[in-house]
Amino acid sequence: MAVRRSHNLRAALAVPAFRRLLAVRLSGQFTDGVFQAALAGSVLFNPDRQATPTAIALAAAVLVLPYSLVGPFAGVLLDRWSRRSVTVWTNTLRAALALPIAAMVFLGSEGGLFFATTLVVIGLGRLLLSGLSAATPHVVSDERLVTANAVAGTIGSVAYSLGLGFALLLLGSVFPAGDAGYAGIALLAPVGYLASAALARFSFTRAQLGPDQVAPQRPGLAGEAAAVVRDMADGLRHLGRARGAAYAMAAQAGFRVLFGVLALAMLLLYRNGLAGDDLDGVPTQLGLVFAAGALGVLAAAALTPPITRRIGGWRWVSGLLAAVAVALPVFGLPFHPLLLVVLVWVVNVAGHGIKIVVDTTVQRECADAVRGRVFAVNDTTFNLAYVLGMVLASRFIPDDGRSPALLAVAAVGYGCLAVGYAVGGGRWARQTGNRGAHPAAAMTPVER
Repeated sequence: MAVRRSHNLRAALAVPAFRRLLAVRLSGQFTDGVFQAALAGSVLFNPDRQATPTAIALAAAVLVLPYSLVGPFAGVLLDRWSRRSVTVWTNTLRAALALPIAAMVFLGSEGGLFFATTLVVIGLGRLLLSGLSAATPHVVSDERLVTANAVAGTIGSVAYSLGLGFALLLLGSVFPAGDAGYAGIALLAPVGYLASAALARFSFTRAQLGPDQVAPQRPGLAGEAAAVVRDMADGLRHLGRARGAAYAMAAQAGFRVLFGVLALAMLLLYRNGLAGDDLDGVPTQLGLVFAAGALGVLAAAALTPPITRRIGGWRWVSGLLAAVAVALPVFGLPFHPLLLVVLVWVVNVAGHGIKIVVDTTVQRECADAVRGRVFAVNDTTFNLAYVLGMVLASRFIPDDGRSPALLAVAAVGYGCLAVGYAVGGGRWARQTGNRGAHPAAAMTPVER
């Protein structure tokens, strides 16, 4: 089995067209990391202005909402337009829009126009990633598709994280903290976006990445957008019958709401509570937090498949929720930087482990004809729940993020989710004989 997985990986990477498509993705996602680090830093960790809970919640909404608002409708455009052209022009437009955004950061003019323009840039990024995913079957064979998707998704996430880290390194060594420094980092984005556009333009012919054919009887854009809304409603109705998937998605949504609360508290704590007036050490501290989060994701990817095969997905999800409920007071209440890093690791193990189980439960329980619609509902809920948690917390949390009461509420919330899912999801799993995670579907990219 290990030999076969290694063979699949080598076979996918041996395809020149796939490597070129991967280069387009990696250059774009690395630049996304650099650009979004500049945007987030200018709002959150800028010594030239104070970061309030409301400002952080708004920044998070701008960074996350395109994945909910644009994602479900991306296929409407990607099935009509040349995907190579979509890749070239979205990157070119993002490069052009990054220039006025950098100017606004430099001038400290981060009002409605700044957030609206940023929303467009990140929304275009979501359209681009959807287009690259839709193009993948045109460059690899069907039997290598799962491996290609796993490799592209994993390496793309790594490239994004490297872009974040690169921006943090530049901030400490090349650019000063403040409006001028963050504007300088933002000005690097057009270079990366144009490089990604050039790679796509000269690596593929116009029709090579699809769509193969646009049906002449297709309705207009408005009609197809309305069809997307109807499809998502169909996905919701289907969840009434696929109760195991519905329970798992509800548990994940609850996790994400509370995760939004914790994320806001963590950002405020590092920005205002631990750093005080000196923000010089914040990039290093955040680097440890990002590293802990990445290690948590890798740990979850390694642990979840064998554990769910042994005890079932619903028990693993319940245990992860309970672990977070215990870890919050143990590692969070002291408000010590090193203990907070441990807490971040635990929360990310839980979050990614739950996501793996939710995805595989949907794959196993939902009919193939509506599975895509259910995933669209799941993706939208996943992102909106996170923003909702941040917005709710912004009304109550102090500016320094140090709130034992809010941490206690989150711990109780995770405990209630653990008990609720153990009862509801466990009962459904026992009735249907569904252990909650199909081993093949829960494989990590390395295992595949």
